[in-house]
Amino acid sequence: MTQRPKVRGVLFDIDETLVDLRAAMGTTLQAVSAEDLAHFTATDWDAYTHLFAADPQGHYDAYLAGHLSFSDQRVLRVQHAREQAGLAPLDSDAARAWNEAYEVMLPLHFRAFDDVVPLLDELDARSIPYGAVSNNVHDYQRAKLDAAGLQRVKVLVGTDTVGVAKPDPVIFLEGVRLLGTYPGSTLYVGDNVRVDAEGACAAGLQGVWLDRAGSPSPARRDEDNAVGGAFRTVWSLAEVAELTAR
Repeated sequence: MTQRPKVRGVLFDIDETLVDLRAAMGTTLQAVSAEDLAHFTATDWDAYTHLFAADPQGHYDAYLAGHLSFSDQRVLRVQHAREQAGLAPLDSDAARAWNEAYEVMLPLHFRAFDDVVPLLDELDARSIPYGAVSNNVHDYQRAKLDAAGLQRVKVLVGTDTVGVAKPDPVIFLEGVRLLGTYPGSTLYVGDNVRVDAEGACAAGLQGVWLDRAGSPSPARRDEDNAVGGAFRTVWSLAEVAELTAR
């Protein structure tokens, strides 16, 4: 088997990789709908938040494809979550007010995962450059990183930076260019198998799937992590430091 090149740079996805967006969504959904949904139990809120975040109807993908505005995809997601919870849909005025309240509240709850800062400290100590490549526009994600206390992530590529979204190779390669590294010696770490791990590999980077839920079996994980495998699997960012030390 061919030995992987030594890691000279690391690129990250943002949502659910660096920033705990789902937790922020859950807190925000409750804050803006507490009166309307006062009858919800903790289990109800978990199901509601999961459905909103999972977006099974693909409204966020429609936004990335240019078929919906960012606000429209969000409203359609909450309308679907309400429908599945047996609630009446929001009318146009209520939907607009809900979205405005959500937009104001959400950034107040952006937080980095606990394993982010220790990894960035390690990369800084070893002079390994890092950055982020995201499937959202640059300025929105820049504000998100800053709100989460991650101003130190200077390199950021958004969908509007190069006009394409992951898994298009162009967006990954722009991140590599800005780091000043080479694709084969650059890790890309993200929580989505297809878009992040497989997409990065297809672009010539070393793809890493961050599976915080720990779903792969040990055998599957060992296969992923074998030299020559398509991508590697980690369960926390602490393991990424180990990959960069090899």
